[in-house]
Amino acid sequence: MGDDHDHDHEHVTGDPDRRTITDAKALSALANPFRARMLDALTVDGPSTASMLAQRTGQAVGSASHHLKVLHEAGLVEEAPELAKDRRERWWRKVSTSLRWSRAEFAGDTVAVDAALAAESLALQRQVDAARAWLANAPSAADWDDAAFATQTWLHLTPDELRELAEEMVALLTRWHARPTPDDGAAREPILVFSRGFPHQP
Repeated sequence: MGDDHDHDHEHVTGDPDRRTITDAKALSALANPFRARMLDALTVDGPSTASMLAQRTGQAVGSASHHLKVLHEAGLVEEAPELAKDRRERWWRKVSTSLRWSRAEFAGDTVAVDAALAAESLALQRQVDAARAWLANAPSAADWDDAAFATQTWLHLTPDELRELAEEMVALLTRWHARPTPDDGAAREPILVFSRGFPHQP
């Protein structure tokens, strides 16, 4: 599985700027709700300061600065000095547009496997929480409520066929993610799209 903070968990590539995580340190950095939210904010808002991220994620500036340090040490964010107005101002951006990893690649490293599971569990909980929050507020946004979707499909596949399906779905999302934003004046909101496919019995 992998974590793409523009979409979310997947195990295939499709984004030329996608980074493959190969160490437990980066996975451990992702397994924190504030750090996960900060990466999402950097994805949606673009480069930001610690103060901007603190306000966006509801935490103290000192806490945001600490989490940025952890993300930086894990190689997930970097400074954007060209955006600073003076030496005191520090801007941060994501190193890669998206991330992926495979637990199979960590088979001999139990620490990395545990960190991957923790990161994936956190991401799943955040996806569920986001979906529930939307359902609770959907009636107040009629246009978006009509456009939002959820789908569930039962398939009979081999592992190779499931991988092929994943590649097709990721390619579709990547195409929409990479498209230039039309300059048509239309109101656009950040949209969270996530999907999962795994063996399961009714």
